[in-house]
Amino acid sequence: MLVLTRHDVESLLTMTDAIAAVETGFRRLAAGDVVMPQRAATPIAPHDGLHLSMPAFVAGEPAALTIKIVTVYPQNLARYGLPMIQGVILLHDARTGQLLAMMDAEHLTAMRTGAASGVATNQLARADAAIVTIFGAGAQAGPQLEAVCAVRPIRQIFVVTRAGKQDAAFCARMTERLGIPCTPQRDVRAAVEAAHVICTATNSAEPIFEGAWLSPGVHINAVGAYTASMRELDSPTIQRSRVFVDHHPAAQTEAGDLLIPIAQGEWRYELVAGSLGELLAGTVDGRRHSDEITLFKSVGLAMQDAVTAPAVYARAIEAGVGRSFDL
Repeated sequence: MLVLTRHDVESLLTMTDAIAAVETGFRRLAAGDVVMPQRAATPIAPHDGLHLSMPAFVAGEPAALTIKIVTVYPQNLARYGLPMIQGVILLHDARTGQLLAMMDAEHLTAMRTGAASGVATNQLARADAAIVTIFGAGAQAGPQLEAVCAVRPIRQIFVVTRAGKQDAAFCARMTERLGIPCTPQRDVRAAVEAAHVICTATNSAEPIFEGAWLSPGVHINAVGAYTASMRELDSPTIQRSRVFVDHHPAAQTEAGDLLIPIAQGEWRYELVAGSLGELLAGTVDGRRHSDEITLFKSVGLAMQDAVTAPAVYARAIEAGVGRSFDL
């Protein structure tokens, strides 16, 4: 078994590889080649935490078999200086069941989540989209920006956070990494109105901007809310958007951004235009005109881990990275 640390994964996984792997995964999901039980979620109420178990098998060549065990503790950074998301991925040989690798899941999770937004942005955002606004400056935020910038000619980034404590340092890192001006923006309405692409990557349980502020033609990637009781988007945002989801069963049980407006009688799930896999397969239409507002709602899928982990493993074997152990 090969053990890969966070540093190993960071050194091996590129956004280009992640986007290619995740796009393939969504195509296989639409083709019916994925076995993906609903993730088991164990609330850790006394500590405001969540324990998740996420298995998946992706058929095809190469096949992929993984399980991710991950914890989500939103208060970790403030309380203990620890990451919000921590976990490991076990990669098996799908032919034999042999355990091939155990790898840190934190960076891989952020990258594959960003990659899904990259695939959605490439399919749904206007070709001339040049300004992106991101809500949040945590672990998910950087890969979201990296993915959007990989598929659109972005020339300006605005960053909005609740407290503003991380804005300057985050913007400095992103400007250096991407070579694109990245600016903190405390005027939320101005940041929303200026955007051609909006990414929401917060742990908010309440809407973080008003849907009335959205400009015609904007595309939104909403990835932060991952339970039925959380939402980053208000009902007018959902009502104004042509909505796509990562996977219908997951969205219908976990996407609070959609489920809360449904429960309040303000929207119907039947208005979802399709899943990202269906969009890639060509069975549903994407953006229909330049002024249409499009929205990709993601809650995160085990399939994304299953197709990304083998890419990391292959790179590790090629580069001689990691430590091998016999169990």
